[in-house]
Amino acid sequence: MSPYLRYFLIYSGAIAAGYLASMARVPLPWMIGPLLFSSALGLAGYTVRVPQVTRPIGQTIVSGVVGLSFTPAALVVVSEQIVAMIVVAILIIVAGFAVAALLMRLSRVDVISASLASIPVGPVEIAHLAIRYGVDPGPVVFAQTVRIMLVVLVIPPVIIALDGSVADPTLTLGSGTMIDPAGAVLLLALSTAGGIAFKLIRVSSPFFLGPLAFSAAASAMMLPVAAPPFIFLAAAQILLGVWLGAVIDRKLIKNARGFIPAAMLSTAIMVSLCCAIALGMSAITGIRWTTAVLATAPGSITEMALTAKILQDGVAMVTAFHIVRIFIIIPSAPLIFAITARVAGAKPGGP
Repeated sequence: MSPYLRYFLIYSGAIAAGYLASMARVPLPWMIGPLLFSSALGLAGYTVRVPQVTRPIGQTIVSGVVGLSFTPAALVVVSEQIVAMIVVAILIIVAGFAVAALLMRLSRVDVISASLASIPVGPVEIAHLAIRYGVDPGPVVFAQTVRIMLVVLVIPPVIIALDGSVADPTLTLGSGTMIDPAGAVLLLALSTAGGIAFKLIRVSSPFFLGPLAFSAAASAMMLPVAAPPFIFLAAAQILLGVWLGAVIDRKLIKNARGFIPAAMLSTAIMVSLCCAIALGMSAITGIRWTTAVLATAPGSITEMALTAKILQDGVAMVTAFHIVRIFIIIPSAPLIFAITARVAGAKPGGP
């Protein structure tokens, strides 16, 4: 079968799954529907291969839209919580130590693999770190992807259901001011330039942080940028959902059979610890509990920021918390490995 025909069939099925999810009023339907569809294909024995460029394209569009939330007023609110951001980032890293130590004992993986599988960063960044430190990226990427999938499938629906203020998540995400074609073109151009620039200077997660930085700067300076039509945001979610779900297939499940239960248990524990940190932060700082949970969730920035956008509350805050955590974790990777090995009573070079 021609690869182009295969892509057409995959994305046609993903669009249909997203449409059904939107009709069922599932939060993030255009991401969750395609995610479940591509995962189901992989588990059924069909290899889901999509171009690698689809993820950065999706991230660029989503992060550009998220960056619009960084208005001058939002920046003032965010700046007042910088201490809380640093403290929460450290607490989540400490929680990651404990979960990684547990994962080492349950699955007998080495300290670096356990640390990379447990500390909440994106799958792409983790894969690069795994290669840099000489461990197999497969199980690590699997654990990170399963964690993000579970967080995306559980946290947005639960939070939106408990919040009770959103009747139709799809309608809320697509609502806004009238379309400004010139402003939308400017936003997409700046977002693309940001991604390319951050890629060239080798910043972690360039196609999220780069577009986000350029878009947020434009919004803070009150430049005439505007969100593109909702179809662009829906298409970006479809690309991200299919990419995430494509990681899961029969071969991976078979090879990681002994690792899967331990990874699932450690993920559940990590989510619980992060929720506890969120509720504690909410009680101390006064930040709304929904914003706090999204800000501390051990999932990708993209999905949590979109959920905050659905709730129309704290998008800039949620995004800022995740960014601070990423920029603390990435440079601290060697220290994380060493402390995890000490907690687990293992040597850094082996299980």
